[in-house]
Amino acid sequence: MTLLKDGFFDPEELENLPGVPSKKRLIQGPVVVIECAQEIPCNPCEEACHKKAIQIGDSIIDLPILDADKCSGCGLCIASCPGQAIFVVDTTYSDKEAAIQLPYEFLPYPEEEQLVNGLNRAGEKVCSAKVLKVLNHKKFDRTAVITIVVPIQYAMEVRNIALR
Repeated sequence: MTLLKDGFFDPEELENLPGVPSKKRLIQGPVVVIECAQEIPCNPCEEACHKKAIQIGDSIIDLPILDADKCSGCGLCIASCPGQAIFVVDTTYSDKEAAIQLPYEFLPYPEEEQLVNGLNRAGEKVCSAKVLKVLNHKKFDRTAVITIVVPIQYAMEVRNIALR
């Protein structure tokens, strides 16, 4: 894959990644979005997926391939990714909002119900977001999984948060 001059993928490039579900699947319920585009030796996401929805194959430098029909959106793979490139997007959360699960390694952690800023891949604020849940399980190895709610039009844009 070719990076744009600013170092970020455009939406068309992201749609072509083998770990990004189709638009049709995105509207059916929670599903993993794997924004991994680096062919490096890595496969923890494959190991974390009990449904075998993520496949790397015999060569661990291959990009993860998502079988979105097998994915339940459980999010067990999120904290396993050392590149923080895995998210769960649920565009069925409500008519106007989407829920996004994302990895978070900053302190302090946000609080449930806290209003935060939703950031895009460039770290720019694109919307307000509300924290639904903060999971910080010992098995996550110091990577919390934060669930936020954003306006539905930002479901595929928001990929981090900033505390206010």
